[in-house]
Amino acid sequence: NLQMALPPLAEQQRFAGILTERLAVVERARAAAKAQLAAAQALPAAHLREVFESKTARDWKVCRLGDLIDRYNEIIHPGDRTGGEAVFVGLEHIEPNTGRQTGSLRINLATLTGRKPAFKKGQIVYGYLRPYLNKVWIAEFDGCSSVDQFAFEVRRDRADPSFVAAFMRSDTFLRRSEVVTTTGQLPRVSIDEILAVKIDVPATVEDQSRIAADLSHRLETAYRLTASCQTQVAAIDAIPAALLRQAFQGGS
Repeated sequence: NLQMALPPLAEQQRFAGILTERLAVVERARAAAKAQLAAAQALPAAHLREVFESKTARDWKVCRLGDLIDRYNEIIHPGDRTGGEAVFVGLEHIEPNTGRQTGSLRINLATLTGRKPAFKKGQIVYGYLRPYLNKVWIAEFDGCSSVDQFAFEVRRDRADPSFVAAFMRSDTFLRRSEVVTTTGQLPRVSIDEILAVKIDVPATVEDQSRIAADLSHRLETAYRLTASCQTQVAAIDAIPAALLRQAFQGGS
C-alpha cells in the first residue's frame, strides 16, 4: 500500500538511466578506493619485513629472544590485596598490529575474582592468544593484564624495547615461532616457544634504537594513510544512499 510519485514511463526510463550511470561511477570509485586501502594496509608488514628480513639483517648477530628478554612473573591473586586499585589493560585494549593502547579499566583489587598478571612501565606486554593479531604493547605505566598476555622485561644493556617489540609484531616473528593450534582451542604460542625464537639484532643498542625510531616514523605514516583511505571508502559508501534520497525526494 506504499504510495510513490510515478512520472511518465519515458521519464522513469530517463531517470533510471541517469541513476544507473551515477551509481556505476560510484562503484568504480569504491573499487579504486578499496584498492588504495588494501595497499595502505599492506605497508606496515612490508616495512617490518624490510627491516627484519633485509640483506643488512643477515649481517646482524643471531640470538634467541630469551637472550634479550625475561618473563615478568608477578601475579595478583584474589585476596592478595585488601584495598587499592589497578589499571587493567587486556587484549581488547590493544590495537592489532600497531601496538597502540586503545583503552583500559580501573579494577578494585579488594574484590578481584580472578588472577591478573602484573606489568611494569617499559615492559613489553604480549598477547599470546591468537598471536597473528600482533597485539604487542610497550607499557606506559604499571598495571595488570589478562591471563592471555605475558609481560617481558627487556635487558636494556643488550636490546632496545621498541626494536624487540617491533620484531614481535612482525610476520618474521610469527614464521619463526611455533604457533600451536589444538582442536577446539584458539591458536596460541607458549612462553618457551617465544623465548626460543631466533632474532637478528644490530651490534649496539644505539643502532637498534635508531632503526626502531625510523621504523616507527614509517609505520605511523602508513597508519595515517590507512586511516585516510578508510575515511575515503566510508564517504564513497555513503554516496549511493544519498543519490537515491536525492532522486526520490524530488532531485534531478
